[in-house]
Amino acid sequence: MIEIKDIEKTFGENTVLKGISAIFEAGKNNLIIGGSGSGKTTLLKCIVGLHEPTKGQVFFDKQNFTELTFEQRVPIRTQIGMLFQNSALFDSMTVEENIMFPMNLFTDKTKEEKLERVNFCLERVNLAGKNKLFPSELSGGMKKRVGIARAIVMDPKYLFVDEPNSGLDPKTSVLIDQLINEITQEYKITTIIVTHDMNSVMGIGDHILFLHEGKKWWEGSNKKIAHTDNSELNDFIFASKFMAAAKDQL
Repeated sequence: MIEIKDIEKTFGENTVLKGISAIFEAGKNNLIIGGSGSGKTTLLKCIVGLHEPTKGQVFFDKQNFTELTFEQRVPIRTQIGMLFQNSALFDSMTVEENIMFPMNLFTDKTKEEKLERVNFCLERVNLAGKNKLFPSELSGGMKKRVGIARAIVMDPKYLFVDEPNSGLDPKTSVLIDQLINEITQEYKITTIIVTHDMNSVMGIGDHILFLHEGKKWWEGSNKKIAHTDNSELNDFIFASKFMAAAKDQL
């Protein structure tokens, strides 16, 4: 579980986050949504420690992350997996080397032990046997799956995902959502996903945080999101003609 309390973030005179509090439970897909400039990516970076909040606290399983020094945060950081928007694979490394990279940094496992874990993660994301391919030889969906494999290779308690379906076709997006959902539930990971994909919201949104102008504007599940009277949220959800036409069916 991750809890944030009264998070504020200011850059110069610009206050991007304005007193946001929420609880993100383990084994659930926790989605952060909102329009461009709403503060969702900044919030994710504050939670994971890439930005320091100007005010407020972040708790990882009741441990106050914001009060820890860099060295004291290392044990928590080794329990964090991160899937970046563009997958962020190293072009000069094979699939196997990319996935093994975190273990090379943070563990003293033997080469055989690391390879066994790599193969397990590749099988888990349906890429068994793709060890020796390079990123340039992979499709967009395969790169995302390699990114997921690398994110879970350290058996994390916490998984942060930034726009997992960016640049993917609808069918592949659904497969990536299903994979993240399965891994989250199977390993009881606390997963936080930043997304603008309404298919993800409706499909796997166990807990949804909607940000508007740096504030928490709405909070709930995908079962409730289509039936709210929150005008800003409705404008965001039903912005497309397709979603507006489908509203009565939701």
